[in-house]
Amino acid sequence: MPKLYEYFGLTILFYANEHDPVHVHGKCQGRECRAELILVEGQVTEIRYVAQKGRPLLDDKELRIFQELVSVKSADIVQKWIEYFVLHKTGQTEKITTRLK
Repeated sequence: MPKLYEYFGLTILFYANEHDPVHVHGKCQGRECRAELILVEGQVTEIRYVAQKGRPLLDDKELRIFQELVSVKSADIVQKWIEYFVLHKTGQTEKITTRLK
């Protein structure tokens, strides 16, 4: 399970057996949410946040932090998806300790 970011208590990751659309999971203390990145001609045009079946949803503060990270890092997330699932490269976890917005 490639861990992409650690950001204010959240872990943002891909599961190793992912599927389209491009998406990441935000997790914190057993709670989770998924952000689906909708692409048109290679550009992120929409981000949809959906509950992860079988897991409690992130609380309001955690969800805002997750949305902040995904909105700022969306292009980077798409690139990391391509590197991991298409090119089979692994990367390092980025620990972000300052606010992105």
